[in-house]
Amino acid sequence: MTPNPFLHLWYLLGGRLPRRYREWVFADVTRKDWLVRFTVRALLQVLPLSLAIALVLVLALGSPVGLAVACGGIGLIVGVYFSLSYAAESVENRVTKYGYPRGSAGEYRRSHHDKDEEDRYNSTWRS
Repeated sequence: MTPNPFLHLWYLLGGRLPRRYREWVFADVTRKDWLVRFTVRALLQVLPLSLAIALVLVLALGSPVGLAVACGGIGLIVGVYFSLSYAAESVENRVTKYGYPRGSAGEYRRSHHDKDEEDRYNSTWRS
C-alpha cells in the first residue's frame, strides 16, 4: 500500500505515516537507491529553514542579498551533510518506530544488494 500524494509529501518533509504504511516505509529505506531518497528527504527538510535564514537576513537585518544567499546556502550544505553523516542510524531509528527490530534495514540491504554489487564488481574488474 503506497501513501497518497499528500501523505507522501508529509513523509518527505519529515512527517510520520500511519502504521498501515509500515511495509512501504521499510521498502523505501531498503531500496537500492535508499541513500538518494534519504538525501532528497533531508534536502526538503533543511531547505525551508535555509530560506527562512536568508529572508530574515535580507528583510529584517538589511544584509546584502549575496551574503544572505551564501549564509542560506551554507546552512543548507551543513544541514544535508549532517543528515547524511547519520543516514544509516536515522533509517534504523525510523524503522524501529514502525515495529521492526533495530538493524533490520541495514541487514536487509546487505543481504539483498551487496551480493549484486559484488557480482558486478567482480565481473568488471576481476575477469
